[in-house]
Amino acid sequence: MNQQMTMESFDLAGVIVGETAISDVDGEAGRLSYRGVDIVDLVERPFAEVAWLVLFGERPDSAQQQQLTRFLCAHAELDQRERALLAELPSGLHPMLVLQGLVPLIELPTEQSLGLGLDAEHGLALAGKLSGLIAAYYRREQGLEPAANTSDTDFHYNFLSLFHGEAPDADAVRMLDAAQILQMEHSFNAGTFAGRVCASTLAPIQSSISASIGTLYGRLHGGADQAALEMAQAIGHPEQAAEYVHRCLADKVKIMGMGHREYRTVDPRAKLLKPMAMQLCREPQSRQLLETLVAVEAACQAEFAERGKEIWANVEFYKGAVFHSLGIPSHFFTAMFAMARVYGYIAHFLEFSRDSRLIRPRARYNPNLD
Repeated sequence: MNQQMTMESFDLAGVIVGETAISDVDGEAGRLSYRGVDIVDLVERPFAEVAWLVLFGERPDSAQQQQLTRFLCAHAELDQRERALLAELPSGLHPMLVLQGLVPLIELPTEQSLGLGLDAEHGLALAGKLSGLIAAYYRREQGLEPAANTSDTDFHYNFLSLFHGEAPDADAVRMLDAAQILQMEHSFNAGTFAGRVCASTLAPIQSSISASIGTLYGRLHGGADQAALEMAQAIGHPEQAAEYVHRCLADKVKIMGMGHREYRTVDPRAKLLKPMAMQLCREPQSRQLLETLVAVEAACQAEFAERGKEIWANVEFYKGAVFHSLGIPSHFFTAMFAMARVYGYIAHFLEFSRDSRLIRPRARYNPNLD
């Protein structure tokens, strides 16, 4: 057996490695649901409502939503120790390495304040802290001090204020809510599974989240959003998309953000995000990037149709245009993904920890791989 055959035979594609009630990815039908509720019915709901549903399996009442939002906003603000940790980091680190490295160093609450269990509250404290770390690290790149909280009633309003140092408009908050809901959870993806493997050793939740974030960083996972937008920037104009796609396919170069391993039809998240982006990305540069991405998808579909195949953009493909329109640089896109997916990571940690067993697969020894 050669190396290529071995890699293809043991990539776990289609192998059931556990059970979950958190989300269901129906790749054949192109559907995604959280706790049995279709993502179509959740994308315009309040962010805190969807986060609570993913975490605890039920819709919260208004008091619980407010309580969760206040908790997340409170933990978004960095204390002096956390600011000092951030200041000591080498310049030029990718934001994902910053998050992966700092998550285990955050001091967590020693007592419950929400009555949700200490693991859940530790996870939520880290979820809030991710937003503060992302915003403060961006401002450090700009030579600015971290901003102070401006809200305890709207998590993403507060985040965008921390990030830019000024209040966002309502459309920006609505677009960020939708994008983050769409990427909050996705069953046993690579990052989530890495976190479950870590949790199976009885490591604490901060180690599990850090492992998940490190896995999400990869270009074949969360990093596709950054790669897709930077591709559009390199192409320059929609009119040049067809030539670019033809050249990539001829040279067998992967076009990041096109196709999804799980979906045999259109990614339901991209189906929802694309029209939102078309409606709300009005700033000229963001609009041109979005139109370039649309042209790339159309060119890919035309090329694949000639081969008797179909291909569709996934959620990472159009998400970059949304984040660009919000004034978020491309090297922060995957950190924004982590800021949303962390609720899925917490939910899986809590679910798995109720009846955990060490995940210890076997390997077939093959001396011919060298």
